[in-house]
Amino acid sequence: MSHATTDRGPASEGNRGDAGTRLLEVRAVSKQFPGVLALDRVDLVLHPGEVLAVVGENGAGKSTLMKILAGVQPADSGDVLVDGRPVELDGVEAALAAGVSLIHQELNLADNLDIASNIFLGREPRHGPAGLLIDHARTHEQSRRCLEMVGLAVDPATVVSELPIGRQQMVEIAKALSVDARVLIMDEPTSSLSQSEAESLFEVIEQLRDAGKSIVYISHRLGEVTRLADRVTVLRDGGNAGELVREEITHDAMVRLMVGRDIEELSAHADRVPGEVVLEATGLRSPAFPGHRLDFSVRASEIVGLAGLVGAGRTELLMTLFGITPALDGELRIGGEELLPQDPWSAIAAGMALVPEDRKQQGLVLEMTVRENMSLPSLKRDARGGFLDRGREQGIGSEMIDRLRVKTPGPEQVVQYLSGGNQQKVVLGKWLAMEPRVLLMDEPTRGIDVGAKQEIYSLMEELAARGVAILFVSSEMEEVLRMSDRALVMHEGKIAGELDREVLAGGEGEESVMKLATGVVQ
Repeated sequence: MSHATTDRGPASEGNRGDAGTRLLEVRAVSKQFPGVLALDRVDLVLHPGEVLAVVGENGAGKSTLMKILAGVQPADSGDVLVDGRPVELDGVEAALAAGVSLIHQELNLADNLDIASNIFLGREPRHGPAGLLIDHARTHEQSRRCLEMVGLAVDPATVVSELPIGRQQMVEIAKALSVDARVLIMDEPTSSLSQSEAESLFEVIEQLRDAGKSIVYISHRLGEVTRLADRVTVLRDGGNAGELVREEITHDAMVRLMVGRDIEELSAHADRVPGEVVLEATGLRSPAFPGHRLDFSVRASEIVGLAGLVGAGRTELLMTLFGITPALDGELRIGGEELLPQDPWSAIAAGMALVPEDRKQQGLVLEMTVRENMSLPSLKRDARGGFLDRGREQGIGSEMIDRLRVKTPGPEQVVQYLSGGNQQKVVLGKWLAMEPRVLLMDEPTRGIDVGAKQEIYSLMEELAARGVAILFVSSEMEEVLRMSDRALVMHEGKIAGELDREVLAGGEGEESVMKLATGVVQ
């Protein structure tokens, strides 16, 4: 589809290539898994020197399509063409030979090796008899050139574990460029980056595009897509839902295609009257920041946001409250009763629940079914004579699937085959079955699509209306401002300040949060 000019200048300038040139083309590609049609005759076109965003709700087929292009999974039917010629992407090496490289959301680096070794791992330049020896000098020299392409001024001999996550992301991109990739597929590249690291990545993407590289960009953060994309391809339920050219790319237009309808903006903040204090900490000292004592409270029917920069201690605080890393000292009262949880079981018994940041590693047993995951916290409660009450377990699973509108073939579906948003609903469902008094939520909408986000927000409002006290961590400023009755802002392990609803809803809410988060005294 043609787009003659954009706000970045004419499309024909630089190394963009004209819209009629097709570097990569997907024609009627389909892929089926047991019980799920992941892709249904999907088409996609990528031109030279452009950023193509591929968006869609969880389960729309984005990741499956990208894995096919990267040679990780085979298509059941359809064709992939590079430079107008059909190619067989029957493995990662075949994809790399065709110039296609996938940069996974979870970084694929050996953190005990240096940068140069990571960039050329398995492809090291060699010398000596029969090429048996690694040519470290050439490896480092070629690595340095790749690092310069992504603007990373760092010694290739640096061990990867010594780099912050943002620079590790740049090493991944340099690694892809080292194989002379013409197509870079970036899957949620900013999910673990700070705002400044993300800005650096955006600059690199724009430089790569201007140098003639083509980038397929996948993100749930539609603001990033609006900023970066020359075109947007939207997938829905495994099929093509539509395409937007530069001048058509807006948040609402993308959402409309993603979900097949207009999503109403989050309704005005619910007018709730907070009840009695349910969670109260006095002089609480966590192992992560032993030099700071924390004082705060959360009331019934109140949603309190926990804001701050990466590393401020927000996740560590939730882990202390839930007994995963028990407090060194201080007081914690739940419903007026004093309790310092020494393990999660004592926290659960007191009426607390934790939705962790990493649902796959900490919130789910991926090999188990929806039903089994839903019932895990309540096994002890629902046992009869030491035996699991199967009827009760099945009832919990069915009830939560209906209540949370989990998209699954049934309660016996293995959780790892669900989309990210539906996995998050399973994590929520297992705790809602316990009817908690205090719900701790760490990045509750990370990595899920706009439709699932709206459902999570509505659920939070519903639970608060029922009297549940909610304390949630979020790195998304908009989420903190929209959902919080109050916000506690952390800086380097301490609570730097508290902002009420009036400040958060005002025009200076974001600035007020950032001042506290960066240590500026107000």
